[in-house]
Amino acid sequence: MATTENRKVRVRFAPSPTGALHLGGVRTALYNYLFAKKHGGDFILRIEDTDQTRFVPGAEAYIIEALTWCGICPNEGIGFGEGKHAPYRQSDRKEAGIYKKYVEQLLQDGHAYYAFDTPEELEEMRERLKRAKVAAPQYNHITRQNMKNSLSLPVEDVQKRLAAGEPYVVRMKIPKNQELRFHDEIRGWIVVNTDNLDDKVLYKSDGMPTYHLANIVDDYLMEITHVIRGEEWLPSLPLHVFMYQCFGWADKMPKFAHLPLILKPDGNGKLSKRDGDRLGFPVFPLQWQDPETGEISSGYREKGYFPDAFINMMALLGWHPGGNVDILSREEAINLFSLERVGKSGAKFDVEKTLWYNQQYLRMYSDEELGLMLAKELEKRNISFTATEKLPQIAALMKERAHFVADLFEPFFFTSDFAYDTEAIAKKVKENSKEVMQKLLLSLEKVNTWTAENIETQFKSFIASENISQGEAMPLFRFSLTGRSSGASLFVIASILGKDETMNRLNTGLRIIFTEINK
Repeated sequence: MATTENRKVRVRFAPSPTGALHLGGVRTALYNYLFAKKHGGDFILRIEDTDQTRFVPGAEAYIIEALTWCGICPNEGIGFGEGKHAPYRQSDRKEAGIYKKYVEQLLQDGHAYYAFDTPEELEEMRERLKRAKVAAPQYNHITRQNMKNSLSLPVEDVQKRLAAGEPYVVRMKIPKNQELRFHDEIRGWIVVNTDNLDDKVLYKSDGMPTYHLANIVDDYLMEITHVIRGEEWLPSLPLHVFMYQCFGWADKMPKFAHLPLILKPDGNGKLSKRDGDRLGFPVFPLQWQDPETGEISSGYREKGYFPDAFINMMALLGWHPGGNVDILSREEAINLFSLERVGKSGAKFDVEKTLWYNQQYLRMYSDEELGLMLAKELEKRNISFTATEKLPQIAALMKERAHFVADLFEPFFFTSDFAYDTEAIAKKVKENSKEVMQKLLLSLEKVNTWTAENIETQFKSFIASENISQGEAMPLFRFSLTGRSSGASLFVIASILGKDETMNRLNTGLRIIFTEINK
């Protein structure tokens, strides 16, 4: 069994560069990061690109940029600083000849063998087993006796095939009817009989190792103490444990923790990119454009999410420190994180809760900070606005209804040339509306010190003196200032716009209502 108590904690995030980084990958990286930080350890980024047929240009750079945006940067590895364990890309490690001696060790010790079967012969074997009603056709201790490999062929034949350069793979030799007993930090003790395992391919004649060999060798050489990865790798764990035993590395074997799936919002199956497209939310941290199809998938960064809000949401998607905790700073998450409190069952993704997190983080900023963010939003929209001292006021008013910085932007604050919802206001117009509007103009002219409180006081005095309801005047007033029939505090809006602009807009509203709507 692995012993890690006296070793420095070292964890790794080891994605394959086959496309954009999914939410599940982000969470795996995050939990590795939190665990390493809590224990004063190292967090390593390793790129596992043994399957070159699935390599996607730009994917590796995307992974590095995504981790950087999330603020969960490794302290060692691809893109983050190399140490004594470099290189950190498996194709580079293959070129350096790192894996060859380890596959030779397994062959020499009788734990692996050469197999020369062609793809056609493998398919014929599977079809034969299917016809024999074998539930899971496998290349194992039974079927390998009837295939072309160094266990079934004479030694001289094997040597001739190798000398002639005949294509081959090296397969793990899984023994018959042995129990493998191992521990997962989240799921507890697991027992698997080797009869349920197949002889996985470890190495190909082109010198490229498969994931199974490369990840075991790399974890050993990089002194990894804990492997925290997705649930999809749980079926491979018996093989990996067995390989550690075969190499004689059982005392250096890392502890394993397999994280639960991230489920669709309805809980029915694993969350996928198609689910995000169908339901209208991102499943990638950053926007991604498929280099083959040109298809663009949205990202949380481009949608306007704060990295800390995104990470807070991701941290609690499968793990919880207990109690009624929803908002966690990065430091709090590091201090509280433990594998013991990671759930075994899948975690449902909650779109509305994700929006809520961003809203809560937006509200944590001061009005002055939000004002600066709003200024940048105006720059992006090419809007020139000189009254920058009003931006904190606008942000303060709008933030209670906002989820994103972009929601702080309302056209009517920055220009009088905005769209009027004439259809909505037409439903509010009554026979006395024109007279009400004209008298309201005269009443508001009397306000000397133009503040929200004074405007509200004058407005209430006006409707009381005219013996009319608020509903007879307020929608017309709001429509004139904002072009809408509902929204944030109208009196604050009027105070921000200023007296002159408010009067001008009331006159414009009066004209629109009774010229365009009632023409």
